[in-house]
Amino acid sequence: MNVTMEKFGYPGTLVADFRYWVVLARPAQPTLGSLVLAAKSDATAFGDLPAEAHAELKQVTSAIEAALGEAVRYERLNYLMLMMVDPNVHFHVIPRYEGSREWQGREFVDCGWPKVPDLGHAVALEGDDLSALVAWLKGFF
Repeated sequence: MNVTMEKFGYPGTLVADFRYWVVLARPAQPTLGSLVLAAKSDATAFGDLPAEAHAELKQVTSAIEAALGEAVRYERLNYLMLMMVDPNVHFHVIPRYEGSREWQGREFVDCGWPKVPDLGHAVALEGDDLSALVAWLKGFF
């Protein structure tokens, strides 16, 4: 585990586990199904990851796209490698869609559609709600 994984709630937010990567439910959901794809490495530069981690991205991104396609019916999927605050290699994976999606009585609106995702507008989940989202998303992996 690295500090970035910990910041996003690992192991409680773990949705899928791969050899070099973990897929975590993002506690702040700008759109329904938002994830963090985090390298297990302590690397702080994408190019510092081992070649095997880069190769595994094919398997990981295919799994993410299939799972979120079924769960959220996204129209586009944004992989954002921001790394301005959290140092270890990770992507924010934001499903994009016009309008909104509903889950457990909550509405998740893509406020940035069709432009840049609005990460500042998010449904914050914690406790039982976050655990329920993790369990729901795991079912698609």
